[in-house]
Amino acid sequence: MSLYLTRFSYTPETWARLIGNPEDRREAAKSYIEAVGGQLQGFWYAFGEHDGYTLWEAPDNVSMAAVALAISGGGALSSFETTVLMTVDETMEALRQVEQVRYRAPGA
Repeated sequence: MSLYLTRFSYTPETWARLIGNPEDRREAAKSYIEAVGGQLQGFWYAFGEHDGYTLWEAPDNVSMAAVALAISGGGALSSFETTVLMTVDETMEALRQVEQVRYRAPGA
């Protein structure tokens, strides 16, 4: 399974609804990822550019994309960004494969 970090921000209308009816959104997030065979590893709110962060484990990119599309299409968020996280071992494998890539700079 792969790990995915998401950064999200609520719309002002969503914040207003949550203020009027406080709700722990971790359970909703958990149900979304479990629907595709994954797990919610963490859910945090924050001050700053984004309102919150989640750490998900999903079987593959397509499964995580389905969750991201469902959440993004729901209209409660003003932004939703996903980053695929790589393990150190995956990064080491990529570093070893760099030699196989014959990169040519533009104009070279």
